[in-house]
Amino acid sequence: MELFLDPHTVVPLIFSALAFITVIGLAMPWLQPDLFATRLKVIRQRRAELSQQRRAGLEQRPGRRRAPLSVGLMRAALERLNIRDLAEQPELRKKLIQAGWRGQAPLVTFIFLRIALPLAGGGLALLFLFSSAKVAVTPLLIGGFGFGGVLVGYYLPAIILANAVKRRQQELTKAFPDALDLMVISVEAGLSLEAAFGRVADELHGDAKAIAEEIGLTTAELAYLSDRRQALENLAERTGIAPVKSLVTSLIQSERYGTPLGQALRVVSQESRDTRMARAEEKAASLPAKLTVPMVTFFLPVLFMVLIGPTIIQVIRTFSK
Repeated sequence: MELFLDPHTVVPLIFSALAFITVIGLAMPWLQPDLFATRLKVIRQRRAELSQQRRAGLEQRPGRRRAPLSVGLMRAALERLNIRDLAEQPELRKKLIQAGWRGQAPLVTFIFLRIALPLAGGGLALLFLFSSAKVAVTPLLIGGFGFGGVLVGYYLPAIILANAVKRRQQELTKAFPDALDLMVISVEAGLSLEAAFGRVADELHGDAKAIAEEIGLTTAELAYLSDRRQALENLAERTGIAPVKSLVTSLIQSERYGTPLGQALRVVSQESRDTRMARAEEKAASLPAKLTVPMVTFFLPVLFMVLIGPTIIQVIRTFSK
């Protein structure tokens, strides 16, 4: 007790304790683990795992096959003709991707058909003309048949491509509301955007392959592209439909301004439902106008025949007596 009551002993102990506490306080930030860095490391590892899984899934799909021998022959013919400008058209590549035809094989096939079909169409038209013995062949008729065959052969690939794009966009539009609802549920359940996209792609792969494929590609791009905005814009460009463009715009604005992701997806989902209802009401309102011509052409003559027919028969029988 005398030792602890001695001022010469107590004062150094107090100052030593204060110095120790000061050193510990200054060193505390370096002693504690960086939670933010640890979380970023976990997120990077998870993104790498998702990227690897998505790439493996895309490589195992049956669409990724070697190009057939015919495509190689068409490519060799185009290289021999030294045609390169047609293969470097961004709009053509965009249309082919929107139709679901990816890779070099569809591009080579389209360009080859765009060159070969006019020649084949003109030749078949002239062959049909000369094989018909009852038609007097004149230079004007030869030119007309040849030009018509060439014109049909030139526009036929573009018509087939436009129909394929329209058909696929209708399929995407039909399956988009279900995909959006699944996305809202996944995000509100606590999943990130990449995990929600991957979940939606896995759930819809059997029922809606087109939308599942596009969302799966976006998941892979979100995992390995440095710019997330570019990955989302690629989704809108590949589909080319208004609902997906609205979704992409909402997601980009949500990440830019810090809006809750679930709230943004719910707004887009409500807008999608309102748009579907308005489209259904528009079709219902236009139905009477569309039924006017069939009714006048088919129903009214039969109705008049049923109503007036017996009277006409009775009149004919009366005057025949």
